[in-house]
Amino acid sequence: MKVKAIVIAGNGTNCEREVANACRLAGAECDIVHIAELLAGRKQLDDYHFLNLAGGFLDGDDLGSAKAGANRLQHARVAGSSETVADQLQRFIAAGKLVMGVCNGFQLMVKMGLLPALGGDHRTQSATLTFNDSGHFEDRWCELVVDPSSPCVFTSGLERLYFPVRHGEGKFMPADAGVLSIIENQHLAVVRYCDPAGGEPTMEYPWNPNGSTAAIAGICDETGRLFGLMPHPEAYVHRTHHPRWTRQPDLPEEGMGLWLYRNAVEFIREKLL
Repeated sequence: MKVKAIVIAGNGTNCEREVANACRLAGAECDIVHIAELLAGRKQLDDYHFLNLAGGFLDGDDLGSAKAGANRLQHARVAGSSETVADQLQRFIAAGKLVMGVCNGFQLMVKMGLLPALGGDHRTQSATLTFNDSGHFEDRWCELVVDPSSPCVFTSGLERLYFPVRHGEGKFMPADAGVLSIIENQHLAVVRYCDPAGGEPTMEYPWNPNGSTAAIAGICDETGRLFGLMPHPEAYVHRTHHPRWTRQPDLPEEGMGLWLYRNAVEFIREKLL
């Protein structure tokens, strides 16, 4: 049986092909599905194991990053049904399947309440992603350090990562100190922006490109099966994607981003098939 991945597209996403390519390189079959197909009932999340929410600018970010997209998934009914796509998502999560959101997809997950989903509540928003402290769009590559104690399926066995960011609203902010405390205590802050030399989490710009609280670049839920991050792993799955590939001939053929997708595919093969 094949691992089946889905990438939701439409209404402003623009990274779906890169994400689908990463899934396929990792060994999964992958469909790019327009959100209209889900809302029309022609496609269902139930038919897949691995949901990917790609980056882009959902609805132009006119109500803030991904907020309109979150409202659509939560409230728009699937044709011929009484359920929403969010209802399908809850069933998907309850079945132990995997979800990864990147950049705008991470913003979507946070604003739907899928992350950090404290206490297993995947419907209540408890954090947000807001405007960068720099006051402008950031397009740069960032060093990330992985929490080895995190339950995250996607980063299992990984220590350091190097991915690009490209966003105007990437500053992670929990609702209050209590939410941050739970995130810290349960090791849900999977990856953090770090200084290139020492590898320590940093609030210093530009190593931390947005001023994100506690240098958090990505989080997971308590199960480790739902993961979101602002940097783009799908943008580094081959050595030629690296910004210095012509000057670093010793770079491995595989880019670091592929490791996350391969971890996901191997987990599904072991646990779900």
